[in-house]
Amino acid sequence: MPGRKELPSTIERSAAKAQRTWIKAHDSAVETYGEGRRAHQTAFAALKHQFEKVGDHWEPKDGKWPSDEQAKRGAGQPAKKTAGGVDASASKQHLYEVAQRLGVKGRSSMSKQDLVKAIEKANERKTARARGQ
Repeated sequence: MPGRKELPSTIERSAAKAQRTWIKAHDSAVETYGEGRRAHQTAFAALKHQFEKVGDHWEPKDGKWPSDEQAKRGAGQPAKKTAGGVDASASKQHLYEVAQRLGVKGRSSMSKQDLVKAIEKANERKTARARGQ
């Protein structure tokens, strides 16, 4: 099972279901596209439909939907910037609550777009700390 060996550290720190989702999508993508970047991107796209990145790990969403514009696009369409695992499709209230859990300062005056960016930065900092960087 190549996906188990390729498991990113943020997913290692996540629930078993997130790990299984990523591994299954990764292994399927390896069969289709071969090992490499495309297999990883496919696995993350599948993960983002059910999970969102919060800090240094992935947590389940309340339902299944694409997390950002990149995940919504169809095959063969130009790539768009991802939100780094942040569920940019979530409500502003949900994003505010995630920002609150992550200790994002100034969140009460932020727009939805600003909350997404602030959560993405907070996630990157927490992931770097968890990796000892």
